[in-house]
Amino acid sequence: MHRLIARLVPMVAASLALLIMGGCGNSSDDSVVAPPPPTLTDTFSGTLNLNGAITHSFTVTGAGSITAQLTTLSPDSTKPVGLSLGTWNGSICQVILPNDNSVQGSVVVGNSSTIGSFCVRIYDAAGTVVDPQTYVIDVFHL
Repeated sequence: MHRLIARLVPMVAASLALLIMGGCGNSSDDSVVAPPPPTLTDTFSGTLNLNGAITHSFTVTGAGSITAQLTTLSPDSTKPVGLSLGTWNGSICQVILPNDNSVQGSVVVGNSSTIGSFCVRIYDAAGTVVDPQTYVIDVFHL
């Protein structure tokens, strides 16, 4: 009988140790999730004339979505103009995403895979801006 108890005690102790250690694993529901970086807004404004074009540059500080919105177009918010997003090399806007038929409220959405210099361009795509149009463009990005 003493032999049976002598054999069972170490086995029970080892089993209890494994049970206790199994509850102390690395899984945890208290994982820390970093908050997303804040979205930046650049606001550009000016006056667009017949057959004109104006380019504004901005810097993206993280990969993610870039949205350009033609917030205001006045005096005729229904007059179509061009709105585009592109990359900026310091002197030229390389248009990547054009919308040649934008009106007030129109958006152009792109995606940046890296930080860098980008641009938004507004232009009289079809020569329809007879009277000067004042505009406001908001660009949302990281």
